[in-house]
Amino acid sequence: MTRTPIKTLASSLVFTALLAACSPVSTVGAPELGVDEGCADVVRADFETSFDGTHTFTVTVVSDDQGWDKYADAWIVRVGDTEIGRRELTHPHDTEQPFTRSLSGVVVPEGATAVTITANDSVLGECGKAFELSLVSP
Repeated sequence: MTRTPIKTLASSLVFTALLAACSPVSTVGAPELGVDEGCADVVRADFETSFDGTHTFTVTVVSDDQGWDKYADAWIVRVGDTEIGRRELTHPHDTEQPFTRSLSGVVVPEGATAVTITANDSVLGECGKAFELSLVSP
């Protein structure tokens, strides 16, 4: 019989719990990849909670980037109507679609159970598909 050290077992259980907590619940709009009328769409999002209680969000965006004239220039994390985080995107990603970026140090208000993440297009603004991410483990 093989014995698993308690420390290894505990680490495995914590990792499994984190994976479950990071699974998105649903998307607002269609979940498939594809740019809706030139807008920037959030197609995936995950989060991790740091030891200090802040969150790191990792977000995947697909957009109709056309060089410096038109590109996804930010994604925004909200609880209800309140913006709690913004990741500025400092250059076009026309040759990297979809693309994924992270934002650390986000403070989520106590009691919040979900966030909504949207992307911003430099010309069209926030018009694409949003992503709703549950902060509650199933």
